[in-house]
Amino acid sequence: MTRGLHKLTAVTLKALPAGKHEDGGGLRFVRRTDGSAAWIYRFSLHGRRREMGLGPWPDVSLKAARDMAAAARQLTKRGIDPIGQREKERRDAERNLHLLEDVARDCFAARQAELKGEGKAGRWFSPIELHILPKLGKVPLSELDQIAFRDALSPIWHEKAETARKAANRLNIVLKHGAALGLDVDVQAVEKARALLGKQRHEPKKIDAMAWQDVPTFYGSLGNGVTALALRLLILTGVRSAPIRFATPEQFDLDARTWTIPAAHMKGRKGSTADFRVPLSDEAVNVVQEAMRHGGDVLFPGVRGKPISDMTMSKHMKDRGMTARPHGFRSSLRTWAEDTGQPFEVAETALGHVIGNQVERAYQRSDLLEKRAVMMASWADLVTGRTAASLVKLSEARS
Repeated sequence: MTRGLHKLTAVTLKALPAGKHEDGGGLRFVRRTDGSAAWIYRFSLHGRRREMGLGPWPDVSLKAARDMAAAARQLTKRGIDPIGQREKERRDAERNLHLLEDVARDCFAARQAELKGEGKAGRWFSPIELHILPKLGKVPLSELDQIAFRDALSPIWHEKAETARKAANRLNIVLKHGAALGLDVDVQAVEKARALLGKQRHEPKKIDAMAWQDVPTFYGSLGNGVTALALRLLILTGVRSAPIRFATPEQFDLDARTWTIPAAHMKGRKGSTADFRVPLSDEAVNVVQEAMRHGGDVLFPGVRGKPISDMTMSKHMKDRGMTARPHGFRSSLRTWAEDTGQPFEVAETALGHVIGNQVERAYQRSDLLEKRAVMMASWADLVTGRTAASLVKLSEARS
């Protein structure tokens, strides 16, 4: 036994009266008048006397208290405050207990402002929410490694390759967000998981599109329900599903026969932050007016007045036994434009594509609205059966 240390024994502790009892080396056993007891480590550092609680007895045994006191003595010899060190370790432990789910949601909230429509469609977060969080969401981010990510991604790595790719990309961003928060994470863990998973076998399939000659028959079969009206406007305007789903009555100027889509809802317009004007044909105006009769904050309301879901229009076509999907109508329109000799820049602009490089766009300020209006009126005539599907090229005067 070291001289001056270990003056107490486990047996005598039980019989010690109320008061302060020294074990030596700064370790003190304190018995209170109510019979409870606790351990205290007393030390001096930088000319200041301090006391550090080591926990209650008998929860903390004599041996455990001595071990803690010995570790604290080593710190004081090095000029380190053991109380401050313990607080630092506690903060580090709490910091690294952040669960993956909490960090992922915090990351999503931080990025929402830069996402299209502030990420309200859920596309950014859903790959993680559906395929990663159910397995790893309750695990502290600091405990996750490439093996954990490999196992989570493995079931969808080949079968749902695009979803898996997006999930991995989002996880990469979440890890960097965790590192920025000060968490002890391996920011290369997802890349290591990719290496373990290997090259994906799945090849992305193109979305089936309906031949433009068949669009009039399909259009004529649509009714006037919310989903049918949404499909009608999608076909007539050539826009993607997101602007349709989030369309509001205030975006439409029926007198000017235009629909102004906020830039946040436009995809594929890299380099452009401007809102996008869509010319409305007579038929499109009729569809919008019919949709407005449903009322509500959005033009095509779903459950509880919220926008119809991302899959509503696709399900409508799938339930009818069709392989084509709503997004394919953009291809139908573009193919029709090519087959009927529509000017390239007019057809591309109608689809919301940005034409030319940065220098060319600096000089080309027109959105070709009038020319697009002529083209889309011709498309509407075809769709509604006013012109035959076997029509020939439009004259140059109409282009």
